Amino acid sequence: MFLVAPDSFKGTFSAATVAHAIARGIRAESGIAREMPVADGGEGTLDALAEPLGLGIVVVDSVNPWGVPASGRYGLSDSGTALIEIASVSGITTVHNGFRDPIAASTRGTGILVVDAYRRGARHIVIAAGGSATTDGGAGAIEAIEDAGGLSGARVEVLTDVTTTYLDAAQVFGPQKGANTLAVNELTGRLDTFASTLPKDPRGVPGTGAAGGFAGGMWAQFDAALRSGADFVLDAIGFGDALTQASAVIVGEGRLDSQSAAGKIVSAILARADAVPVIAVVGSVGDDLGAYRDRFFDVLVATDRQAMTEAGKTLARKVRVQS
Repeated sequence: MFLVAPDSFKGTFSAATVAHAIARGIRAESGIAREMPVADGGEGTLDALAEPLGLGIVVVDSVNPWGVPASGRYGLSDSGTALIEIASVSGITTVHNGFRDPIAASTRGTGILVVDAYRRGARHIVIAAGGSATTDGGAGAIEAIEDAGGLSGARVEVLTDVTTTYLDAAQVFGPQKGANTLAVNELTGRLDTFASTLPKDPRGVPGTGAAGGFAGGMWAQFDAALRSGADFVLDAIGFGDALTQASAVIVGEGRLDSQSAAGKIVSAILARADAVPVIAVVGSVGDDLGAYRDRFFDVLVATDRQAMTEAGKTLARKVRVQS
């Protein structure tokens, strides 16, 4: 049985779309495929976990990083677990018609989603921190939450797979969000100032720089636990049990490169599937992949759904011949 567990191809294909296309090719060759789309704590995490965690989708009026009204969504279970993606309203791909000012970008919209979930009974609030447009250290979200009365009695977890510290957030992630050297310096100074006002000091703590310091702000203000997004997702979907039935695992993402080894879902799957061949179906392969390529039984490039289906057919035939 092929366990088909790709991440999304960011901006082009959802993880579920990729999984279905590859599985269709495997089944066309009379192979057995189990589709298990995954995410690493960024955009797509809600889609991957909605069914396993029993989450209903809640749609809320909020604001984008620049204060413009925006519609956000999150998941809420009957047992009181909420899953919120910072990318929903505070993400780098959030729709905005004006200047995407990296200094003005705020997490207030995410705070509004957290408040709404808490008011609806959520007492376990999980926030997927990937894909933010912000470097406010969580200030906007914290302000929105505190203005609404706080999160007394709630357990908060922030999903992230970066080790970046709070004060390094602007330097590491700021340029991706449009910050030049002057802006990076201003943002870093602002993070430093804000950190000194928090109940705990996030400066120097690994992982607190995720989402432009949002993770550190939530850790300091609400005692949020910082969790590996990849491991959280794999545990929630029952990946370990499915792996025991698999003869091969197919992973996927938009680009396979050296960054794939740095905490992304692909590296987490490789760590768990050490006794099972892992095959990558990806949109492109970076020149810096190096020896990491040797971790895979095979690597195939597929840039559209038809190519993904053909990759599934190829892999079904290849594994059948070698088995």
